[in-house]
Amino acid sequence: MNNIDLDELKNLLIDYGTEYSLKLLGGILIWIIGSWLIKKVKKILLKAMDHLDYDETLERFLSNLIIGGLKVVLVIAILGQLGVHTTSFAAILAAAGLAVGLSLQGSLSNFAGGVLIMIFKPYKIGDFIEAQGEMGTVKEIEIFTTKLNTTDNKEVIIPNGTLSNGNITNY
Repeated sequence: MNNIDLDELKNLLIDYGTEYSLKLLGGILIWIIGSWLIKKVKKILLKAMDHLDYDETLERFLSNLIIGGLKVVLVIAILGQLGVHTTSFAAILAAAGLAVGLSLQGSLSNFAGGVLIMIFKPYKIGDFIEAQGEMGTVKEIEIFTTKLNTTDNKEVIIPNGTLSNGNITNY
């Protein structure tokens, strides 16, 4: 009787070992190929942005955002290959994205304003501007804010969301 139980156990281990080792091998192959493709996409993306003369800050942010998204897709693909049901995982990610988006509503407005300022360039570093009731020389344009030096040597930090939606006078 012990031989029958051991034989059944041996066959069961061989069946499961074969099935899951193939899934694991597939997951490893997806990781290797996906990582290689992500590196190629990053290289092409950075080259295209350099060619189009994007702002360096915007280049870095957009490339990190796109590469991060591709890595999330890669991990979901690997989990799917390993047998994890990814539909619920995708739903959780979507809900988390919505919650983060709602909680960062003001910051996202400033981020979008920063992107618009970097793309359309209504002013650049060194320009003397008037915006939101403040006048000064543009010291720094960041992704969320713009810093001005006023004529009385004060630093004024203005959120990019209000700058992109308001009037700007560039002297």
